[in-house]
Amino acid sequence: MTAPDDTDSERSGAASPLALLRRNGLEPKRSLGQNFLLDARLSKKIADTASANGGASVLEIGAGTGALTAPLLAAGCNVVAIETDAQLSRLLRESFAAPLASGQLRLIEADVREVDLLATLDGMPAPRTLAGNLPYHLSGLLLRHAVDVADRVVRSVFLLQLEVVDRLCAAAGSEAYGALSVFAQAVYAPERAFVVKRGAFYPQPNVDSAVVVLEPLPRRVELSDEFTALVRAAFEKRRKTLRNAWRGVLGLTPDRIEAGALAAGIDLGKRGEVLAVADFERMALALRGGQGAPA
Repeated sequence: MTAPDDTDSERSGAASPLALLRRNGLEPKRSLGQNFLLDARLSKKIADTASANGGASVLEIGAGTGALTAPLLAAGCNVVAIETDAQLSRLLRESFAAPLASGQLRLIEADVREVDLLATLDGMPAPRTLAGNLPYHLSGLLLRHAVDVADRVVRSVFLLQLEVVDRLCAAAGSEAYGALSVFAQAVYAPERAFVVKRGAFYPQPNVDSAVVVLEPLPRRVELSDEFTALVRAAFEKRRKTLRNAWRGVLGLTPDRIEAGALAAGIDLGKRGEVLAVADFERMALALRGGQGAPA
């Protein structure tokens, strides 16, 4: 496939990802899920969204060639960038020598799966934002991490596969609604900011992408063992009624499930896809002997 033209990025005054790769004789690594966003205007738009509070600290997942890092630094953000590719880390050190020397940028060369995001965020000045162009094959894992650190950030801003963004934002009862929707909406208010067409990347993926903004909720649902088990069981057996899907969950007897559902106002004859986050929360609290979640 012929590589796309990188003229738009070059007009921004900084070397484009494609130009940097060509200059250094590098090719995207399929094993790392590398798809580089070429359009500098879109990178700036994402950076503006991530740094909306001004002067924020941004933890960037997957810095790549620095396409997002550059506009974040230009916006005055303090950036901690994670990059697993040693060759790209070298490029980042060369391209951002000044902000690295000043401390505005810190580079962590590591697999993000081995980085303690919570501890890293705690070491950064507030307000903090989590951001990045997430590789498709790690998006589920990284979104779970984002849910875990929701109380440490003012927002999370990710470039993701469009289908995943639609699942994050899906309403109860819709086809796209699932466990990912529930867990994300338990702690965040997700909003699809804008779509990024597949032609904006090199190499070009087979699907379109989108930017999602995750704003932490003022009152977040406790992701207790009960809540987590109920959600997972409901969607692992999506075609089954809740009565059957929840059978044996947490080792509870059918009578205990029936009693919990009665207390929580849950119809066990329905399927999990019709339950809102608050419904799962009420059921979790009922199983723990609580009186139900706030309205």
